[in-house]
Parts: sequence; C-alpha cells; structure tokens
Amino acid sequence: MKRILSVVMTLSLAMGFTTGCASAKKINVGRTAAALFISDEQEAELGKQVKKELEEKEKIKYVEDTVVVEYVRSVSTPILQAANRDRAGVKWKVNVIDDPKTVNAFATPGGYLYVYTGLLLAADNEAELAGVLGHEAAHVTGRHSAQALMLQYGQQAVIEAALGKDTKTAAAIAASLAGTGAGLAFSRSNETEADELGAKYVSAAGYDPRGLVSFFQKLASAEGKAPGFMKWLSTHPPSADRVQHLNSYIAKNNLSGSNAGTERLAPIKARLKQ
Repeated sequence: MKRILSVVMTLSLAMGFTTGCASAKKINVGRTAAALFISDEQEAELGKQVKKELEEKEKIKYVEDTVVVEYVRSVSTPILQAANRDRAGVKWKVNVIDDPKTVNAFATPGGYLYVYTGLLLAADNEAELAGVLGHEAAHVTGRHSAQALMLQYGQQAVIEAALGKDTKTAAAIAASLAGTGAGLAFSRSNETEADELGAKYVSAAGYDPRGLVSFFQKLASAEGKAPGFMKWLSTHPPSADRVQHLNSYIAKNNLSGSNAGTERLAPIKARLKQ
C-alpha cells in the first residue's frame, strides 16, 4: 500500500506544471509510474475499447477514399518507425476521420492515431501534418495518454475499461475525444516533451521539424476566426514561449529535414474538396 501511495505521489509530481531540467526528470519518473500502473497490453486493450466506443457511440465516420488513407499512413510510417526507437513494440493504427470542419488529431493508448480531414485541409504542407503526427505519437511513447487518463478517471477505472468491464469510462473517454470537450488533459511538461520528441521523430523521417512551429502559428492567427480550429488548439495552446522553446530545441539538437511535401499534399486536399 505504501508503495502504491508513493508511486501516486510521484505520478502527480510528474504531471506538474514545471519546466527546465527538473521537469525532464519528473517526466521520466511519471512515465515509469504509468508503466507500473498499466501494462502495454492493457494500454492496447484500452485503445481498442475506446475505438469501439468512438465507432458505435460517437458514430465517427472514417474516410473511405483509399488514396487519402494510404497517403496519411505513408506520411506516418517513417515517423512511427522513429517513435518505436523510444518505445518498441507499439502496434500503431492510423485512422482518418471524415470531418472537414474539424482541425484535430489525437492519440490513445495502444498506438491508435486519429487524424481529421479538417487538419489535412488546414495544413499548408506535409511537414505541418508530419509535425502533428509526430507530436501525437510522442504522447504514446511518453505514456502521456495513460498518465492523463489515470489522473482523470483513476487507475482502477482505466484498467477495468481496458478489460471491457467498465464501458462507462471508455464511453466517457471517447465522448471527450470526439465531442466538443477538451479531450485528454496533458500537463505543460508532457506537452513540452511531446513537442521535443515529435520534432525528433519528424526530423528522423526527413521532414522539416519546424512544420509544427508553422502549424502552431497558423492556429494562433486563426483563433477566434475559424471555430473548427479550436479543437486541437484547445489542448495545444501555441504560446510564444512554447514556439520559442521548440525553435530553440530544434537548433540546439541540430534537427533538420528538407522535405516539406507541398506537392504531395496538394492533390490530397483537392480530392477532399471534391
């Protein structure tokens, strides 16, 4: 019992709103705590249960155009291969949701990634899409999704949802992700780590790691003007400090990539507008 309480306190610290070197250490401790509470297998089952709720209760509609789906998966493949170096064994599943009015993407435990067509239409180039995919993948490799869910719903409820014994929790998670709610509540430190890891993943895949920066700036300029942009913006506030930190991280770690992918994304956007 003492060990459980100790880990709970550690996890709480890990999710604190701190920055700097001390924060990086706490993030790693939080990841360890999440791994102690919920196994990789349980995360995979939880992701499966949430997917079922998204499809059956939230009635999300997937894109049927195989050209669009394969395009998104082709962009994600090298990024997820890089992500697996930080967390081997994740069996990624990339889904494209047919909703052109919503600019959003999210990841759930177990490696389930969901991308809205509204995000594809909002991106100016492939590097921006890659930046978002890398960021969301980092929430999985960093076990941020598991941490956020345990803090929000409790360890027992999350595990029972993974086992299919608590459909109410799985339904609540799905409703938060697909509805107008804020989705998973990540701490500032987890968002910072996802920015950094995401930049590393997209750079390894050959994309310009500043794509996420330009996408953040686009969201900031559209705030209040385009309601559809608010979904991803609500959980990823593009503050000046955040953009500055990401630019500094990219420069400090000599991250690079020449692929912008404008020419590949353009025909996909044209198909979506038909």
